[in-house]
Amino acid sequence: MSDVIARPDVFLPYQQRLWVAIDRSRVVVEEKSRRTGFSWGAGAVAVGYAGRARGAGGMDVFYMGYTLDMTREFIDYVASWAKAMAVTADAVEEFLFADPERPEKDIKAFRVRFASGFEVVALPSVARALRGKQGLVILDEAAFMDDLDEVLKAALALLMWGGKVVIISTHNGETNPFNLLVNDIRAGRKPYALLRTTFDEALAEGLYQRICYTRGDAWSAEAEAAWRAEIISFYGDAADEELFVIPSPTSGTFIPGPLIEARMDAGVPVIRLERDAGFTLAPEAMRRADIADWCADALAPVLATLDPATPHCFGWDFARKGDLSVLLVFALARDMMRRCVLALELRNVPFGQQRQALWYVLDRLPRLRAGKMDAGGNGAQIAEETVQQYGATVEAVMLTEPWYREHMPALKAAFEDGTVVIPRDREIGDDFRTLKLIRGVARVPPARREEAGKRRHGDAAIAGVLAIAASRAEPEVYGYQGGVRPRGMFGADADRARWRDTPDPDEDAPRAGGAGIVPALRGGWA
Repeated sequence: MSDVIARPDVFLPYQQRLWVAIDRSRVVVEEKSRRTGFSWGAGAVAVGYAGRARGAGGMDVFYMGYTLDMTREFIDYVASWAKAMAVTADAVEEFLFADPERPEKDIKAFRVRFASGFEVVALPSVARALRGKQGLVILDEAAFMDDLDEVLKAALALLMWGGKVVIISTHNGETNPFNLLVNDIRAGRKPYALLRTTFDEALAEGLYQRICYTRGDAWSAEAEAAWRAEIISFYGDAADEELFVIPSPTSGTFIPGPLIEARMDAGVPVIRLERDAGFTLAPEAMRRADIADWCADALAPVLATLDPATPHCFGWDFARKGDLSVLLVFALARDMMRRCVLALELRNVPFGQQRQALWYVLDRLPRLRAGKMDAGGNGAQIAEETVQQYGATVEAVMLTEPWYREHMPALKAAFEDGTVVIPRDREIGDDFRTLKLIRGVARVPPARREEAGKRRHGDAAIAGVLAIAASRAEPEVYGYQGGVRPRGMFGADADRARWRDTPDPDEDAPRAGGAGIVPALRGGWA
């Protein structure tokens, strides 16, 4: 027997990814659809580890399912895989698991012993069953275990001795410990590997074709579509959770109101600018002069107070009519506190003047580390121009469901952990309160709020999640380039005149918040 056992070629790509993740990580979490063959694939993983010599990374494997039928089925998979992979092993052995705390309730368990000296043991899903054990733990359909928190605590204790933990499950509600664990990983609280496989993703990677091959049926796209429809119909209203990895929602806001208020500070400046419809039709020079005056009067005094030694980041949510464009600027303290130092709201401001006000701020942000901008719809142009102006420090973001799924947990975690400060402002607070779980993902609902004839659509909350995402981004590498002189170094009055007299704000060389400092992009500036 070889010391290293290769992954079977019959694995589908998503099953291969799970095994690769287990090889590379100590803790792996897979949120999955039903009927995708992960338990079957996990049986091969168990043989791969228990069948190796110790020097090649071999170890005992402990499997837990939430029913006796699952443990019996899994151990049969192990026996079949051992034969298919030509790994020497004994026959399946049935034994009684003796619970020292409940000696009157011995539980049936199963094992397969390997020539390597290791074994695969299928155990009941009680935390006590893992005491004193060492090796690889596989928790199957973990969300349905009676006391998952305690089981996880016992399983993760094995990591002290070089073990591994694999947690595989479909979802069982958004408040289930499994989903809370998934969100903790996405929020960066847990340094674990996270994989996700929906029913449609499994189909795209050959699930139904494999089923046809196993049955001896001919595959066709029409047959696959019919089978997909049949499976979705079978699950009915539960299909989102059972097949498409969307935990069933509970009512209420994503971030509770009292928690939002606890993170507010009245000292954070909120600056608002609104122009009437006639402003759009004014000559460009007049519009530019008006905004230059306003920036020098309203923004310059705030920006002058920013600590030049502290890194800053920002999030920008764009709107042209009806809703608001919102800029939130965060200072990143040494203790990782993300303190909002400026909230800027623009209503009914033309595209060019939005860019003018935005760049006025960005030019003066000390140590601009990162920024993320809404690049959907009409926001694409300003986002693209800002990326061109400031380089890879800024990212244009398409706000899709996968993006929200990835980054909203980090926003909530910042509020829960007390690592964010936002303005003490009723309207901004209400924006954060509008966030709700829709199909298992936090976002702003389609309905808009209106107050005194003016609409808001969670604009500050979107700027907030963009800013939190920017604060977690890897900082760009900077290099020195002489001859670039940013706006703002001559004082507000000189700035005011310069903005009046400059016909095109694109005339300046790219810059990133400091004299002569520009992002060192791949290949350098053209």
